[in-house]
Order: sequence, then C-alpha cells, then structure tokens
Amino acid sequence: MKTVSYNGLTFRPFITSAEISERIGAIAAEITEQYCGQNPLIVCVLNGAFPFAADLFRALGCDAEIAFVRLSSYVGTESTGEVRQVVGLTEPVEGRPVIVVEDIIDTGRTMEKFLGDLRAMNPSDIKVATLLFKPESLKADIHPDYIGFTIPPKFIIGFGLDLDGKARNLRDIYVLADENE
Repeated sequence: MKTVSYNGLTFRPFITSAEISERIGAIAAEITEQYCGQNPLIVCVLNGAFPFAADLFRALGCDAEIAFVRLSSYVGTESTGEVRQVVGLTEPVEGRPVIVVEDIIDTGRTMEKFLGDLRAMNPSDIKVATLLFKPESLKADIHPDYIGFTIPPKFIIGFGLDLDGKARNLRDIYVLADENE
C-alpha cells in the first residue's frame, strides 16, 4: 500500500482491507450467535457506515433486516450540539433487537443522543457495532458492544470515512501522515 493525498494532505496506510474483512467476519459471527432466530434490525448510520454495514449484513449467518438513518449535528463546519435525523428510521422497532452500525465513534455525543431516541421506541435490545473506536476522544457514556478496531485520536479516511466527501471509496483505511514521517 502506498500513501494517498487529498486536499493537499498526505495519508499513509493504517488498516488493510484484509484486516477489515477479517474483523467484520468475526463481528458477524458474534451477532449471528447472539441473535439467530430473532430477526434483528440492523440500523446503518449514513453515510460513513455504509461499507461496514453492507459487508456486516452480508456476513450474517441468520435472517436480519437493514434500515438506514442519517444523523446531523453540523451546519456548515460548525457543530450545533443538537443531533437530528435527516433521514429517519421508519421500520418498526418496538419489541425487537436493534443493532446500530456506525463507522466511527470518537466523542460519542451523536450516538448518545440517537440511542436515547431509539430507546423511546421500545426495542427489546439495543447494541452498537462500530468499525472504529477512539476511546481517548470519548466525551459521552457510550460503550460499543462490537468494535472492529480501537484506534488513537488521529484523523483517518477510507472505507466510508471521508475528507470533504472524498476518499470514502478507498478499500483500506489511511491515517494522516505526521509531518516528520
């Protein structure tokens, strides 16, 4: 793998597509074991979690349904501090297990708010699956149930994560290269 550049910034390889695929398979096996026969609702948080959710959903060894939400807490480049559903959940949730699939959890504030809204819909169970988790950046009481990779608080792109809408389609994950690398 070689470095890539976007918007004048250089990124170096961080997590390969093979490593990602292996972790997704392990998470899918765990979910299959825990929820087989319960038809869980997989809720993909758009846009970034789409590649992770698609691969995870296909790797499940039991029946499940998938739904999509799009959450926003930004106007332009500034956070409003208020999370809203831009594309909302329309599937029935009451009485069934729900697994929220996110690309990355860093501060956890968006997930914290969304989980509160989801609990009000009375699912039988809620779990959170995140491809990437930055525990050092956490500012909310969020404890993902399924974690692909625990990473340091660095800026990353690829496999759904973007820089101004670019790089989401990279098969691997890249980290912003330090100036002295």
